[in-house]
Amino acid sequence: MAVNRPSDATAHWWRDAAIYQIYVRSFADGDGDGTGDLAGVRSRLPHLVELGVDALWFTPWYLSPLADGGYDVADYRTIDPAFGTLAEAEKLIAEARELGIRTIIDIVPNHVSDQHTWFTEALAAGPGSPERELFHFRSGRGPDGALPPNDWVSEFGGTPWTRLDDGDWYLHLFAAQQPDLNWAHPAVRQEHEDVLRFWFERGVAGVRIDSAALLAKDPALPDFTAGHGPHPYVDRDELHDIYRSWRAIADEYGAVFVGEVWLPDAERFARYLRPDELHTAFNFNFLACPWDAGLLRSAIDGTLAEHAAVGAPATWVLCNHDVTRTVTRYGREDTGFDFAAKTFGTPTDLRLGTRRARAAALLSLALPGAAYLYQGEELGLPEADIPRDRIQDPMHFRSGGTDPGRDGCRVPLPWSAGAPYAGFGSTVEPWLPQPAGWASYAADLQRTDPDSMLSLYREALRLRRTEPGFRDTGTAGERLEWLPTPPGVLAFTRADRLICLVNLTEEPVEPPAHTEVLLSSGPLTDGGRIPNDTAAWLRG
Repeated sequence: MAVNRPSDATAHWWRDAAIYQIYVRSFADGDGDGTGDLAGVRSRLPHLVELGVDALWFTPWYLSPLADGGYDVADYRTIDPAFGTLAEAEKLIAEARELGIRTIIDIVPNHVSDQHTWFTEALAAGPGSPERELFHFRSGRGPDGALPPNDWVSEFGGTPWTRLDDGDWYLHLFAAQQPDLNWAHPAVRQEHEDVLRFWFERGVAGVRIDSAALLAKDPALPDFTAGHGPHPYVDRDELHDIYRSWRAIADEYGAVFVGEVWLPDAERFARYLRPDELHTAFNFNFLACPWDAGLLRSAIDGTLAEHAAVGAPATWVLCNHDVTRTVTRYGREDTGFDFAAKTFGTPTDLRLGTRRARAAALLSLALPGAAYLYQGEELGLPEADIPRDRIQDPMHFRSGGTDPGRDGCRVPLPWSAGAPYAGFGSTVEPWLPQPAGWASYAADLQRTDPDSMLSLYREALRLRRTEPGFRDTGTAGERLEWLPTPPGVLAFTRADRLICLVNLTEEPVEPPAHTEVLLSSGPLTDGGRIPNDTAAWLRG
């Protein structure tokens, strides 16, 4: 198969790309069985072209028992039958590329499914076997080894250790169905390098690395005491050698990486973005920031500074498949809550949330760097309330039923208002139920409404693509410069006299003198002032 090798003119496309995240199960159903699939994605490529995105990031589409939404991979070289076939994936990659849209896939290197061949062979081989060296098997502590080998805590809560009938415990930082791999073993490294080549040979333009800072573990697997020495499994120095070897492979194909790197230390974070490691990493500080001018400016300044130190572009995102949707999050009285935490019955003002989400869209798309857009954000979808008996996310069950989990942002998309299941494509009820009124957000309604969220995103992405001042090729002149403003107002300039102004105060504000409005997130006042919770793109 021919590999897409970028020309010099497009080799750095990823620095300022608009990248659309697809959660396949919920995007579009091509065969009517209630689950989204690759055929559904292919049928909606015209929507993505009209939207104006440069690339698609697919959450895992591999063979999986779906114990954690596909992040429990049983085979990295096989497409899950619920989504389609490898041939369909290859066709989708090629068709999208012909339309000018590249493909980024998800790699989950920290763990595999408990149904992966390696793990089933390790279980069959028994304690002390070479097969178990690919994972972290240990004896327990206490009488008869009945206690977990250490005091670590799972990312999903509780102990990250599960004991087998033969007495061994195995490590899983996430769900018990996701055993952690031993990255000190050469076979683990070789396998992942082979997987990268497998997909790059099929035309994939980039890879998103899940839980990128968790792979390497202290071989002693000691108890963890915060502040005493290196963390036993987060951000260990051994990781950088892994990613340098990956970068060499990506450079052969002109491919790129984006890492899911959650670190509070800006200097440690920037190490992953050195020129011989990852190209980009997700920016969670901006995603988690409340709707507050001072905090937003601080997050933007901090992000740009830590990336500038290594010459890497920033990334900007408002939502993803793990996070409460933007409209709902910004419509809550306290928008500074833990963005990943979910609660039942939190009051939400959707009109307020929508107004702020529209303004936040223009803010994020005006910043230098790459922008990520989660499916359904362009439709202004709120977080859906899932009936308790329909919740599937393991986070809900690990919490003892107190956390509703992440299903509320994963509800199947509404495409056609008059069709069954809002045009998702199913002939039976989809895998997650759509709430009442979901069809009112349908893409076909919004496509012809100039004031809709979809129309706003389409025009913003068109301007972002066609206005040279929004480019980010890594030169200093393409950065931003803050303008003096009253408290509660953000305003900055980009190249070519472009200005972004966001009013987070209660009163309308005057735009800078001698400027014309290119786009605004909402109507301006009769006098041309910018109302509260409104953003505008201007030319000075």
